[in-house]
Amino acid sequence: MKHVIGAVIVVALLTVGGVLVLTPANLLPEQASVQAVVIDKLFSYEFVVIAFLFALIMGLMIYSVIFFRRKPGDLEDGPHIEGNANLELVWTTVPLVTVLVFAIIGSNTLANVLHPDPKALEVRVIGQQWAWSFEYPDYGVVSDKLVLPVNKQALLRITSKDVLHAFWVKEFRLKQDAVPGVYKDLRVTPTEIKRFTLMCAEICGRNHAYMLAEVRVVSQADFDQFIQDSQIPTDPVARGEYWYRTQGCKACHSIDGSKIVGPSYKGLFGSQVQLEDGTTVTADEAYIKESIINPNAKIVKGFAGANGKSAMPESYAKSLSDDQINDIIAWIKTLK
Repeated sequence: MKHVIGAVIVVALLTVGGVLVLTPANLLPEQASVQAVVIDKLFSYEFVVIAFLFALIMGLMIYSVIFFRRKPGDLEDGPHIEGNANLELVWTTVPLVTVLVFAIIGSNTLANVLHPDPKALEVRVIGQQWAWSFEYPDYGVVSDKLVLPVNKQALLRITSKDVLHAFWVKEFRLKQDAVPGVYKDLRVTPTEIKRFTLMCAEICGRNHAYMLAEVRVVSQADFDQFIQDSQIPTDPVARGEYWYRTQGCKACHSIDGSKIVGPSYKGLFGSQVQLEDGTTVTADEAYIKESIINPNAKIVKGFAGANGKSAMPESYAKSLSDDQINDIIAWIKTLK
């Protein structure tokens, strides 16, 4: 009996120590959404179970090594144990009940995370190699930043233009895959006026690690100002810069001459462009438009991938209208 009591004490002490270490405050980023609160509560329950299981395994092992180790000169076999039906019943029933309890808690947590607000702000989140864009259909606004009013639920309708991506803001505790041709809904109610970073959590190609976007949680007044300031410009050149920022162009094409994934737009229009096949072409309107809608037609020297193709996705032929392409060309002309 004394060994039972001793083992229980060791397991209890290790469990308490594990619980003190394994807390959401120690292991997780700050909470910044209503959904994060209920998710962290579920995490806290799981951490308690993890601490107990670790203590149960390691505690009994350490206790046994100390008190039941073979003594010097002891060459006898250990006692033969046939089994214990009660013990087997316990270690079958307890894990089963634990799993069922966590299934119920998990279901309630999921219900709270998915609980809809009929007045939620709708935002369409569009991923593409390797940038994010955000559309506010109720306001006719497109942005390269996700701006949300504090303490108001946002319905994020997430999709992709090309390959699988994943929306993840760690402070919100929410992740959702962006699937081409499909809108996946995610609801978030931010609670902290602050700036966060949206990361892509699905390996999506060469610049996956740099597929980031700024997330701003602001007051309602600042959100209204953002909507006002983000209206689509009427001037074609200004619109071209607007499309450059909001349609993912800036992820691959610089405007200062630096090389990213694709050629820089600085000084592009009217220049002589060397191609991978050894020929030269003038960067006029026709060439730029063709490069947008059919990026593999004329690949600039030094920008072919390992497969010999352009890294630029071919989805822009469908996602950009002729008017948008003409606006971008008009803006590129000004980048001397």
